[in-house]
Amino acid sequence: MERRDMRVVFIGTPEFSVPSLQALHEAGYNIVGVITAPDRKSGRGMKLQYSAVKQYALDHDIKVLQPTNLKNQDFQKELAGLSADIQVVIAFRMLPVAVWDMPKFGTINLHASLLPNYRGAAPINWAIINGEKETGLTTFKLKHEIDTGNVLKQVALAIDKDETAGSLHDRMMFAGAEIVLETIDAIRNNRIEEHPQVLSDEMHPAPKIFKSTCEIDWYTPGQSIFNLVRGLSPYPTARTILEGKILKIYRCTFVPEKHSRYPGNFVTNDKDYLGFYCKDGLVQLNEVQLEGKKRMDIASFLRGINLS
Repeated sequence: MERRDMRVVFIGTPEFSVPSLQALHEAGYNIVGVITAPDRKSGRGMKLQYSAVKQYALDHDIKVLQPTNLKNQDFQKELAGLSADIQVVIAFRMLPVAVWDMPKFGTINLHASLLPNYRGAAPINWAIINGEKETGLTTFKLKHEIDTGNVLKQVALAIDKDETAGSLHDRMMFAGAEIVLETIDAIRNNRIEEHPQVLSDEMHPAPKIFKSTCEIDWYTPGQSIFNLVRGLSPYPTARTILEGKILKIYRCTFVPEKHSRYPGNFVTNDKDYLGFYCKDGLVQLNEVQLEGKKRMDIASFLRGINLS
């Protein structure tokens, strides 16, 4: 089967999904439709905003479906009418069996970890929060239980010691496009091997990030705080309270000390230095955002505030 003869339905919503859609489209695959989230109101004017995937589809005259209910019979009938050979889903909500089992080659998913490690909604964040030095990308065959299908392809990626979730996200976004294209090519040429996921005691989960996850506990080790800040930057961002207001922390440095006398207390020179004591040292803040203010480097922040 030639690439142009393989009918593909692409399912995704955020920016992370777009390079994979673009890679398949530019490689010559027949993208017969895109499924993405309904338009949402956002911004000061509360105007309807298209998803990143929808915008790409519209720019390239690809049919767009935006179901509010994936179990809706009219939607499923329209999807069946596209006669897809395969579906690719990246960063989308859970699909019902009737949807993912529809194409003859099934549905493949791209996950931002080396499965079965870091199954869940936030694998990029948790890999950094847990201080991992390596993560990766996995394409796998979708089945009912989330992130449990047979592995198709995997690629490992190193995590830099100062890397944030934002920078890792961007690297994985483009590396993911390569592995998705390789996977679809292998399936098309009948050269793909499926491998069941092998569970181990060293697996970590990657659950959804909640507000409580973002709150810094200054009585914990500084390295853990440093990893938490990296793993939540730039969104949803680690935070603490500074003189009654929420302070978001985007970048910091950990300076170990043998004894930390006042976990949670801060020290500053009012010019270019602000640090918080933790369990085993001092966490120096480098880039922050105070509630109601803009994000800024620490020197700019200190010029606009008087700390008691």
